[in-house]
Amino acid sequence: MSKIIAVTSGKGGTGKSTVCAGLGYTLAKQGHRTLLIELDFGLRCLDIMFGIENEIKYDLGDVLNNRKSALEAVANVPMASNLSLLCAPKTLTSVTAEQIVDICRSVKKYFEYIIIDTGAGINSHVFEIVQQANLILVVSTPDPVCIRDASLMSDEFYNRGNKSQRLIINKISKKVIGEALVSNLDEIIDKVGVQLIGVIPDDFKTTVATGKGTPIPTDSSALKAFDAISKRLGGEFVPLTVKTS
Repeated sequence: MSKIIAVTSGKGGTGKSTVCAGLGYTLAKQGHRTLLIELDFGLRCLDIMFGIENEIKYDLGDVLNNRKSALEAVANVPMASNLSLLCAPKTLTSVTAEQIVDICRSVKKYFEYIIIDTGAGINSHVFEIVQQANLILVVSTPDPVCIRDASLMSDEFYNRGNKSQRLIINKISKKVIGEALVSNLDEIIDKVGVQLIGVIPDDFKTTVATGKGTPIPTDSSALKAFDAISKRLGGEFVPLTVKTS
């Protein structure tokens, strides 16, 4: 049985898609057959991050309009042989939670992990879409606005019965922790109210790699964090790469 993971955030700009790309990449490199489903309609970016922008023949829009099956619309990612991508359509397209659930059901026997890159925002259809996910990863940065929005979104998930949530704190640097925005990571965890699964440093090497569509360098601090989180998703005990003190 595949594990369905929904990655979401309360607002745009948290690096949610980069988190999806990093987790998908490291899970695939660990030998897990992984599918990324992108739901940022009209704003897709994962094809660029993986350097396959010109290789995409079909996307989620073709599936929703019954022109292709989900498996036919999936594109393989050359930089990670176990990784596949179902891109969001370039134009806005209506979608229901039931359609996303049906797509997951149709392909789940082919993949160990299905990662859903949801649209950002607490007023979107994201709440209905993640209902069937086995795990919700809430992404926040140290920015107070992002922290508040992540808290509001998490509370709504809990109110709807989605208890399986974990927090990823993204874009961490020494400048924002203890000096500028928050005193420590525990402050963020307490305000969001979700158990931490990983901390990702603000890493220029990852920014360049995802912008150019090239593999993340092995010495990237963010890649090490993605690798650790991916192992935790599989039940391994891996210490945090960034301390909370």
